[in-house]
Amino acid sequence: MTLDQFFPFWKELTPAQQETLTRFVTRRSVKKGTILHNGSEDCVGLFIVEEGQLRAYIVSEEGKEISLYRLLPWDMCLFSASCMMNSIQFDVTVIAEQDSEILHIPTAVYQGMMKESASVANFTNEIMASRFSDVMWLMDQILYKRMDSRLAALLLEESQLSQTSQLKLTHEAAARYLGSAREVITRMLKYFQTEGIVSLSRGGIAITDSEKLAALAKDSIR
Repeated sequence: MTLDQFFPFWKELTPAQQETLTRFVTRRSVKKGTILHNGSEDCVGLFIVEEGQLRAYIVSEEGKEISLYRLLPWDMCLFSASCMMNSIQFDVTVIAEQDSEILHIPTAVYQGMMKESASVANFTNEIMASRFSDVMWLMDQILYKRMDSRLAALLLEESQLSQTSQLKLTHEAAARYLGSAREVITRMLKYFQTEGIVSLSRGGIAITDSEKLAALAKDSIR
């Protein structure tokens, strides 16, 4: 997919604006584990995922991570340029979950486009609204949904993303995703195992009954 295919506002831009956007977009290769954005003081610009996978998360005062959402191919990350949005600051960290190819748009370039074009501003607002919806859904999950349901949904999501029932997911990683303690996740996974839903091994989780897992996850699948 090219820029003109990705941005619905492309045809609304002037030739000069199209040329500017094309000229300032750069491609970056990042390794798994690379932190691309780290908190509200780090306004690095916008990222578009070409290949791979990114994860946006927050860290509590106690040091617990809570995943907000994932960014898959041709998703755009706005929170890495939150400084261009008046009165909105987010201490969100964005990390590469896989080796990834990303496109980078400098904050000043995109901010200039937003000021000049209502179509760009509207597109940006739509993405921001979608991300807020993701965050509000997450808060509802944390406040009102059972942890076993959330864990089951995470396992299903991991299986769908990796296209296998053999998950390379540690208990520690699952706890980080869900903002829980590793001990809590371990207890629940052992319960899942006694129910025949999963099989546990060192550094991995195998889904053995996807129907039971889906039934358990029904309240936490979006």
